[in-house]
Amino acid sequence: MNKINSQNILVVGSSNTDMVIKTKHLPRPGETVTGGTFFMNPGGKGANQAVAIARLGGQVTFICKTGNDIFGSQSKQLFKEEGIDTSYMFSDTEHPSGVALITVDSKAENCIAVASGSNANLLPADLSTVCEVIEKAGIILMQLEIPMDTIKYVTGIACELNKKVILNPAPAQPLDRELLQSLYLITPNETEAEMISGIKITDNDSLQTCAQTIYDMGVQTVIITLGSNGAFLYNGVFNEHIPTVKVEAIDTTAAGDVFNGALAVALSEGCSLPEAIRFANKAAAISVTRIGAQASAPYRHEM
Repeated sequence: MNKINSQNILVVGSSNTDMVIKTKHLPRPGETVTGGTFFMNPGGKGANQAVAIARLGGQVTFICKTGNDIFGSQSKQLFKEEGIDTSYMFSDTEHPSGVALITVDSKAENCIAVASGSNANLLPADLSTVCEVIEKAGIILMQLEIPMDTIKYVTGIACELNKKVILNPAPAQPLDRELLQSLYLITPNETEAEMISGIKITDNDSLQTCAQTIYDMGVQTVIITLGSNGAFLYNGVFNEHIPTVKVEAIDTTAAGDVFNGALAVALSEGCSLPEAIRFANKAAAISVTRIGAQASAPYRHEM
């Protein structure tokens, strides 16, 4: 599809191959669940977000590191077919490509185990060779499936160049104040927001307090994603809950990644924050009606 006139979006993050089994229920410790359906899909939070951006009409460059193996070769080919700029992908001769083992139950809940592989070897030394791509980007989107030192390195360069950095802080882990103060926008889910803020979310008041606490740590804008309840926006100007479209969920895998990719696209096109969240909510709602990670990302004409 033709790309819409917008800022270039740089995604720095992970690329995995997802091996998925759909079962009636998630196995308990020591339990074997039989009768499931197996399929294999490209995944990884960074890759998922890059694909979502490309399908929604965004101009996207993806920086990642894959193994020198069949999974890495397949991923690069698929990214090219999606219209993603893969000029800055690195090949790792020491570590295999990342792999995720995913189980999805009949209620669309999932559990995921990840072997990071080459994702954990995407280092600041790699990024130091491609600083020009950071200069060209209007928005930089990252997640936490690559080393924290790499995230801080990219964020530092981006801040010097006055670039907007969006951090999707997943999987959940503590974040230091220096990094938070460098972010234009952060998009935690409830669990991640609680870890960053130290505040348990139990109702609307605690949700607002949680968001305000993260904002007070130095982030310019906080968007807490709430799954089927939409998202909460706080930045000192906006303080509002933005609901999403109600759908029947089949698989919630990568819904957060689709949300983040769509959010970046809308912002790159000049949408206001509430408008961008409504766009991202709708994209994520479409994604949960489908099986798979990247496969679930909607195209622009479906919006």
